[in-house]
Formats: sequence, structure tokens, C-alpha cells
Amino acid sequence: MITFKQVEALYWISELGNFAAAADKLNTTQSAISKRINELESVFDIEVFDRSRRNAKLTEKGTELLALSKDMLDMRDYVLERMSSPETLHKRFRIGVTELTALTWLPKLVKLIAHNYPKLIIEPQVELSSTLLEKLANDSLDMIIVPDVYEDTAYKVCRLKTVKNAWMCTPDYVPTDGPIDFESLSKLNVLTQSNLSGTGVIYERWFLQNGFKVTRKLLSNSLVAQIGLTLSGIGISYLPISAMKKHLDSGSLKILDITPQLPEVRYAALHRADRDSKLYSDVISYASASCDFDGVLIGAS
Repeated sequence: MITFKQVEALYWISELGNFAAAADKLNTTQSAISKRINELESVFDIEVFDRSRRNAKLTEKGTELLALSKDMLDMRDYVLERMSSPETLHKRFRIGVTELTALTWLPKLVKLIAHNYPKLIIEPQVELSSTLLEKLANDSLDMIIVPDVYEDTAYKVCRLKTVKNAWMCTPDYVPTDGPIDFESLSKLNVLTQSNLSGTGVIYERWFLQNGFKVTRKLLSNSLVAQIGLTLSGIGISYLPISAMKKHLDSGSLKILDITPQLPEVRYAALHRADRDSKLYSDVISYASASCDFDGVLIGAS
């Protein structure tokens, strides 16, 4: 007889890459995980993993069983969501965000979800927008909050608030307080985010539309690194105005007078259209209520 414990063991070994990590994830021992896999193999008289390899590589039959196991776990979660009240629903909810959300209003969102779904196991992940979308597509995440650049009928999209960015640098990097044109700007070190970032995609499109060519570009896939490099006087960068208020007020950064101004970046919450339920709609409403990019960045002292 097949059990959910066996199926979960198979899923998490495949997801995390080894038996030890799966045991840690499921709060059990590695020997218990091995036993569950052995039981699965006995039930179907197949080998699930290739024992000749050091890593946990699925056999052909194991790969087929994994796909069916994912369907079983999805159906179990669906039944739990439909039949349980928010107070009793016990399952995990994997939510992915980018750095700015993580450093500003993610704690407020997690607290609100936990208050209304006290038994829900919330698993936040912080990644680049492109990575989050990939994980949402392969069902490794339940919901993501990213800049609103992705259009696909496979996802339900709820648009949230916008972030107002401005060009910033240290006062000594650009001594003048007067207007700066694009030609002068192109001669400076410009710290930008890559096209793996939703914000990076939005601004690269805007640069192209406005004929702005960056000749001295320094790419970063981390907002925190981007802030640190700007504060170090390496160059200029587009940064969120409200979140950088402390640095602007202290004079460690200043806003450059560049026209046209940068467009605001709208954020959105996305989840797969085939995963719609009351839980998802509730989390969307909590995200709408929590969304606030005006807080000072955590750790940006």
C-alpha cells in the first residue's frame, strides 16, 4: 500500500537532491527516508533511484512515479484547501519575492498570513524575478511577487503598488546639483540590474525607447550590492526613493536632476491559474493590504 509519507519522501529527495536533505525537510531520519523509498520500490517491484550513482538520480520508472506523486500531493493539498477552514488548514505555502519586497514589507505580509492561517507553513524565498518565474512555472513556488513585466495566460496576476526610483550617487561623485543630460550621463559609471531582474528589464526597455546608451555599465544581480556600490562612490544608480530616505536625509546620497525621470515600477502578485482557491485569493488580498515600499531598508544603515 502506498502512503503520502512515501510519496513525500520521493518528492523531496528529487527536489533537494539527496536523502539527507529530504530527511531534514521532513523532520525525520535518513534511515526513515530510505525505508520509505524501499517500501515504494517493493509495492511496485521497481527501482526508483539508480543505486550505481552517488547522487539521487531517478530511474526511468522513478521519473514516471515522481510525476504521478506530484499529482497526488497536489490533489491532497487541493482537498485540504477546499475542506479545511483557515484556522485548521495545515499545509505549506511557498511564496517568492525579490529583494526590495523582502527588505520592506515581506515581514508584514507573513505576519498577516500567519494570523489568518495559523497552521499554514509559510516558506518565503528571495530570488531574482526570472528565477522566481521559473520556479512558479515548474510548481516549486505557489506565488511570486515581482515587477509587473510578465504576461502569460497561465498565470493570474494581481497588480500591487508602484516603486518610484531616481538616479542617485554620492555627492562627490557628481559635484554639480544642476541638470544632467543623457550625453553626460552616458560618460559615468552606471550601476544597473541585469535582464534577470524585472526592474532591470523594465529600465533596459526604457533606455532603448529614450535612446540612452550606457557605455560604462556595471551589472549587478543584487539590490543590496547595487546600494553598497553606489554608497561607495563607484558610480550612479537607480534606487527606490522612499526606501533610501535615510541615506538621502543624511546626505550620503543625493538625487540627480536628470530628465526625463525614470518610470515607476509596478509590482504584481502572480500564481498559476490552475492553482486558484480561497487560500490564493486570501493571500492576494493580504499582499494588497501589506504592500508598502516606503519603509527604510532593513540593514541599510
